[in-house]
Amino acid sequence: MENRADLNKITIKKLLLCIFTPTAILSLCYLIFGHFWSMPLILLFCILGTVILVPIELGIILFASKKEYGSYSLKSAFTGQGKVSVWKTLLIALFFCGLAGLWSAFVAPLENKLLEPLRQALLSHLPVGFDWQNIDYIKTFPESVILITCIYYGLFNVIIGPVTEELFFRGYLTSHFRIQNAFTPILITILFSLYHFWIPFNNIFRILAFAPVAYVAYKTKNIYISICFHCMCNLFSVIGFVIAVVR
Repeated sequence: MENRADLNKITIKKLLLCIFTPTAILSLCYLIFGHFWSMPLILLFCILGTVILVPIELGIILFASKKEYGSYSLKSAFTGQGKVSVWKTLLIALFFCGLAGLWSAFVAPLENKLLEPLRQALLSHLPVGFDWQNIDYIKTFPESVILITCIYYGLFNVIIGPVTEELFFRGYLTSHFRIQNAFTPILITILFSLYHFWIPFNNIFRILAFAPVAYVAYKTKNIYISICFHCMCNLFSVIGFVIAVVR
């Protein structure tokens, strides 16, 4: 893919607006509609993510591509990308997925324990469905609703969400940020973690998990590494959720 350094024109102000405007809109809608939704709120979030977050993030890429390449496409997400070795990509992604598993086993529990009082204080002001860890609540719904929730959660969390986010964050934003150095993918990763307004209590874990793979994807000019990694990690999360719900 053509490497056009003149396209790296996103200032820090524009970067923050591009990242936090979509998630603010999504989170506000989720917070409002969640008080009236009569199905699992994790399903509501996935639906809102599909109709709000995905179109906005992909739309930014499409309009950037129109401006830069003359037609609506995803080209701007692949600016500067090099040749891809499929097996090497998968192996690297799998390695970092295993590393993320270690962070999940040792870092995430400590972070959760530290922030649990704050999480409970926040959830105490919200309907019970906002607590995605409350599996017993989800089990109170009819089996058909639970099945739909598991299927759509899987589709959104394993394919739709991570692919869109990687094209947006590791693709478009990283390659177009005005400052290009070794810290650029780390900065984007930190902002990526903070943009998860709907699950704001796992930032240390997310940064530790995503920063190394983001750096490698940036240095090797291979966004597919981070895409595969993100999808793999979310797949394990979905499997854990489904097992907890159906058993």
